Formats: sequence, C-alpha cells, structure tokens
Amino acid sequence: MARSPVAMEKLFSGDRVAVARAISIVENGESEARVLLRSLFPRTGRSYRIGITGPPGAGKSTITSRLAGHYRDRGLGVGIIAVDPTSPFSGGALLGDRVRMADVETDTGVFIRSMASRGSLGGLSRKAVEAADVLDAAGKDVILMETVGVGQSELDIAGAADTTVVVLVPESGDSIQAMKAGLMEIADFFVLNKADRAGAEQAVMSIQMILHFRENADWNPSVVKATASTGAGITEIASLIESHRAHLEKSGALALKRRERIARRIGDLVSETLRVDFWSPERRAMLAARMESVMQMANSPYDVAEELIGHFKSR
Repeated sequence: MARSPVAMEKLFSGDRVAVARAISIVENGESEARVLLRSLFPRTGRSYRIGITGPPGAGKSTITSRLAGHYRDRGLGVGIIAVDPTSPFSGGALLGDRVRMADVETDTGVFIRSMASRGSLGGLSRKAVEAADVLDAAGKDVILMETVGVGQSELDIAGAADTTVVVLVPESGDSIQAMKAGLMEIADFFVLNKADRAGAEQAVMSIQMILHFRENADWNPSVVKATASTGAGITEIASLIESHRAHLEKSGALALKRRERIARRIGDLVSETLRVDFWSPERRAMLAARMESVMQMANSPYDVAEELIGHFKSR
C-alpha cells in the first residue's frame, strides 16, 4: 500500500498544519488523495455532521459561527466547512464566510475551511464531504457544513449531514410555497432567522402550514425563531439538534443514514473511475469522427453511444 502524503499521527492528533495540508490534497484532487482518504477512513464516523442550508442572505454563516461558539463553550472540538459558490467566469470561489466567522476563527479548537462548490448543483462539493472525513479523523466532535443557498437544487446536503437545518427569514414567506418541492422537504427542522423583523410570525405560520401536510411519521420538524446577530435562539437550535440526534440513535436511523452515505460514496467513486477510463483518447477520436454523420442525420446520438459503449466493453 502506498504511503500517505500526510503524517497520520499528526493528523489524528488534530495538528492544524497536517489537517490543512490533508484538506488541500483532497480539494485539489491530487493523486495522493485516495491514498490519504483510504488511510484515514477507519478513524471516521465519530463526528456528528450538521448541515446548515437555506437561501442567500438568510444568515447561515452567522448561525454557523454562533453554533460553533456554543459547542466550544461545552469543550467540544468544531470543524466548519463553508462551501461558497464558484465563479462561472474565473472558476474561483467568493470565500466570504471567513470574514463573517471572525468570532471563532482565532479559536484553536475550531478549524474553518472555505471551499468552492465547483459547479455542484446541490450546493455541496463532493470534495467538501471528503474534507469532512479529514476533520472527523482529526478528532472534531462536531462538523458544521454550511452550503451555497441555491433553493431547490440544494438537496445533497441531506445525504451528507446527520441533521439538516434549513434557515429562512421573514422575507422568505412569499417564496416558501415554491420551495416546498425541494428545500422544504430536506429539513429536520427550520430556523426562522432575523425574527425581530416584521412578518416573522406570518412566516412561521406559513412554514407550519406546509409541515402540516408533510408525511413524516417518525420525526416532526419544528420551527424555531432566532436572531443570530444577537445570539438569540442559538441555545434552542442546539437543543433541537441534540433532540434529533437522540431520535436518530434510538430509532437506528443514524446508522442507516451513514450506511447509505457510504454506499453513495462508493457509487460515486465507481462512476468517476468509469468515466475517466471510458473517455480514452481513442474513444474521444471515435466520437469526433462520428460527429459529422450525426450532424448530417446519417446516424443518431444513440447509434454513436452504442458504438462507443461496445468498443469500451470489448476492451
């Protein structure tokens, strides 16, 4: 077996330099990444992963920062992964969350990493999930995963987190009906942030009305009001997270959720490997050679796809 590119003893002890290097290797997709992830996998599964999502401007970063402070007050190690949108022009990320988390950034018990979504429609880069494994292996008790707020496409956070918190604001009221087919269905509970603004009570009622029609016999999501800028409601949010965790552990749903997460990871790895192997220079050349016949309607895309697949299987 190849040697890990990071000193694992330092990583497991939570050494910040080792953790930062490990995440960089994972994020950049270096050839050493799989060796590293394979080495640390047996030390994962101990952290509790909390997903925080919602539309832009809802105050997710402030809530994440406040929750981190709450857990640190209780002596817990905290990892934060803040996934920023990738610029469609430069490919870079905005990475503004570090500014909004200044209160906890200097705490040595908190490790913050901003990452680019890299075009992930669900708002959560696959690299971010692997970065969470690094923080898990490094001994963080709680991992907060804040994701890009892009509405209904933000569904993969539900598969990556143990508990998913959806943050809304009073102004979300008009769009809540539109959200219910996607974002509204992944929440284990809701936070109505900036609850000191006008329209807060009406927004809570709108959310509760939708939840009334949601079929979920095992767990009934609730709504908690908060004003994260002042810290109001943070204790209640943490309490709901603990209640949901206790419910998952008691019912066996936590083990099932984590089993499904690993199964998806294996499927993703297989798909990625097959995609790379499939598009060899030879098959790319075959595709280029067949394009003219497709454009002239002499062949269909289905014909060319079958030919390429047949060539792949024959090899």
